Amino acid sequence: MSPRRRDAEGTAAARAERRAELLATAAEVFATRGYAATTVREVADAAGILGGSLYYHFDSKESMADEILSTFLNEMWAAYERVLDARLGARETLTALIAESFGCIDRHRPAVVMYQNESRHLATSPRFAYLIESRRRFEEMWMSLLERGAREGAFRSDLDTGLVYRFIRDTVWVAATWYQRGGRLTADQIAEQYLAMVLEGIQHD
Repeated sequence: MSPRRRDAEGTAAARAERRAELLATAAEVFATRGYAATTVREVADAAGILGGSLYYHFDSKESMADEILSTFLNEMWAAYERVLDARLGARETLTALIAESFGCIDRHRPAVVMYQNESRHLATSPRFAYLIESRRRFEEMWMSLLERGAREGAFRSDLDTGLVYRFIRDTVWVAATWYQRGGRLTADQIAEQYLAMVLEGIQHD
């Protein structure tokens, strides 16, 4: 490899790393202050750079939000697809999907909070139409799994499937509002505890 090419690749890698750092900072600010209430200047201040310098990496606040949310959702769906492609039983699939969900919260907590708080508003923009599709796909996946589990006898058939879906969705993803990496329990341990409560209950036999 020529020195010029090596230098170019090193510069590109450094820029990509800096871009990722800025996105992580923006996600934290958006999650804490709210997307609509946050200015580009505030993101730049949090990153320790001048407001104009941020435009070297992103052309708008909308571009930052788009990349934050699409990166999180693409990774989430890739993880879900790996689980679904394994063609496990309904209970094992539910267990794996919940574990992957907590893993996404661990890796993308600010993006998850953004998605919860901002997706309905952002989805009114054509640029963020994929948020609507992701929400539809998410519900379809879970409803199909719960209905299959009830038919196969893995899950109780006397419970309303829509209510079970909403319970799982809300109680899993709300963890992003309080979960902190490095806390008393890891994401994997929280997933295990959650699954124990969902599948076995909290009543002592």
